[in-house]
Amino acid sequence: MDAVTTAAKAATSADDALVRRARRGDAAAFGMLVDTRLDRCYRLAWSILSNDADAADATQDALVSAWRQLPRLRDSAAFDGWLNRIVANAALMARRRRVRLREVSVRPASPGDVTPEPEPPQDPHARTAMDQLVDNDAIARAFDRLRPQDRLILVLHHVEERPVAEIARSLGIPVGTAKWRLHAARGALEKAMEAEA
Repeated sequence: MDAVTTAAKAATSADDALVRRARRGDAAAFGMLVDTRLDRCYRLAWSILSNDADAADATQDALVSAWRQLPRLRDSAAFDGWLNRIVANAALMARRRRVRLREVSVRPASPGDVTPEPEPPQDPHARTAMDQLVDNDAIARAFDRLRPQDRLILVLHHVEERPVAEIARSLGIPVGTAKWRLHAARGALEKAMEAEA
């Protein structure tokens, strides 16, 4: 066995022990588990929300939820996939709340409410940046149309840049199923993008 494999097995064994301790109510063990995963959880939330404050709030909500639900986790080896799903769900819930708040706070303007400002001169470079913003907004709207499990696997693979085998292991599914879900999620995103065009 090489040194890398031995180190990975030792880390897995240590994590399993921490998960078992945390399931019994050991907050320090849970803190050690979370410390090594906090950045990854935040990046996952941010990739769904695209906002620092919302991602931080969603990460915090997810960790509180994970602490409360931890006694029900049966397989300590599935901790990473279980935590990923909790973070993704917290981020999706935050995104839904944000959309609802935006819908409530936006009221139709009457023509007399706003005085139009003069158009600034068009800069060719600014036009390119504006096009990119429009494209990014279309992608975000298309992403919003996806099922949560499609969003999760796309974020894990394309944003977190995790290999399919690692995604399968963290989600507790066979590699073939992970490949199929990734393919289906890409297809769903393409269809959502077409609907946005």
